[in-house]
Amino acid sequence: MTNSFVKLHIDGAVGTLIFFTPEHNALPTAILTDLEQQILRADANTDLKVLVIKSGGDRTFCAGASFKELIAIENEAQGKRFFMGFAKVILAMRASRLLTVVRVQGKSVGGGVGLAAAADYCLASQYSSIKLSEISIGIGPFVIGPAVTRKIGVSAFSQMTINAQEFYSAEWAKEKGLYAEVLNSAEELDEAVAKLANELATYNPEALAECKKMFWSGTKGWKKLLEDRATTSGKLVLSEFTRNKLKSYA
Repeated sequence: MTNSFVKLHIDGAVGTLIFFTPEHNALPTAILTDLEQQILRADANTDLKVLVIKSGGDRTFCAGASFKELIAIENEAQGKRFFMGFAKVILAMRASRLLTVVRVQGKSVGGGVGLAAAADYCLASQYSSIKLSEISIGIGPFVIGPAVTRKIGVSAFSQMTINAQEFYSAEWAKEKGLYAEVLNSAEELDEAVAKLANELATYNPEALAECKKMFWSGTKGWKKLLEDRATTSGKLVLSEFTRNKLKSYA
């Protein structure tokens, strides 16, 4: 695979949303927008009960924000618009009546951890270590923070944020509550995802939707919260420190 894409496949009551970019599944605005729109499209399909979200490739689930796009940001409005891309995907997952099952086959950094955290149920392979590297380049995991904290708690989130160069193992992520299950191989992971999705597809859709509301109780203020966080990130990405850091990776 060499070209970026976002595709939604529908099989009975199960939708599967897959994304891919050649930069280790790092996410530019265009892909983030497509992800949000396809989540909304799936939610509008009354035949669906479950949405599986996964990425292409073998050992990287998502490398987070596209560095190419971060480097190209020239003003605060552009910065906010970019980080709102992550906010809108998280908010779409939150608002959807569908139970979202996220399949994590490999490493996740930054925004990729946010996608995993926004799942209603997340399954991962043993290779699915996680890292929040944002503070090391002069910003912070502001937009994804509420979703990650909701899953793993303030203490673990703070630990990851501060130890920005460290990858935490899949088992650690499971212990903290990010992953529900950790499987030994991609094959076992696919089997577990399919089994869960197909089982959920047999359940009462009204009960599933009510459970979804219950899971996300206490998050009504997230739209403004995440927008405010995107504003903060959009300002920090223009700082001299961050510009120099990003250039060093170019």
